[in-house]
Amino acid sequence: MDKYLICGLGNPGQEYEGTRHNTGFMVLDAFAKASNIVFEDKRYGFVAETSLKGRKVILLKPTTFMNLSGNAVRYWLNNEHIDESRLLVVSDDVALPLGAFRLKGSGSNGGHNGLGHIQQLIGQNYARLRMGIGNDYPRGRQVEWVLGKYSEADLELLQPGINIAVDIIKSFVLAGIDITMNQYNKLGKIS
Repeated sequence: MDKYLICGLGNPGQEYEGTRHNTGFMVLDAFAKASNIVFEDKRYGFVAETSLKGRKVILLKPTTFMNLSGNAVRYWLNNEHIDESRLLVVSDDVALPLGAFRLKGSGSNGGHNGLGHIQQLIGQNYARLRMGIGNDYPRGRQVEWVLGKYSEADLELLQPGINIAVDIIKSFVLAGIDITMNQYNKLGKIS
């Protein structure tokens, strides 16, 4: 059976729930809810499993904290014998406006510590879905911004992107990265 690892980046613990840095967790929570599956506390993360048309999909929310996300990703890739070409990492991105998103087949970490650590451990040839969280913060206040909680108004802007991200994950598993990028990246731009 073909297996896929979908990793949403974030920080564990109640104090981080609803923060911009946990947008990856929010996407996976939405996917799990839509798939009627629940996360279990396992090694290096909260893990849920489902299948899509005969393909096994493993959802991972690392509990290593953001800056050590690579430990969880590497462990689950190795543990499940999954090739990096079947890994999709969902992260927040301050370079994109709130509600926008961008899917890429590989590339740099864009200064994101979670992506940076994954890249250190497995290289950069894996797909990533970057969810825009905006950057409406004063200079030098990026940490406060990413660790700040979304307002109700922000969540309303973000929700359509989260819904599309759930479809992107399904398409990535069923159709592959190239078709999925062609189909969805045009939807991810906020005019």
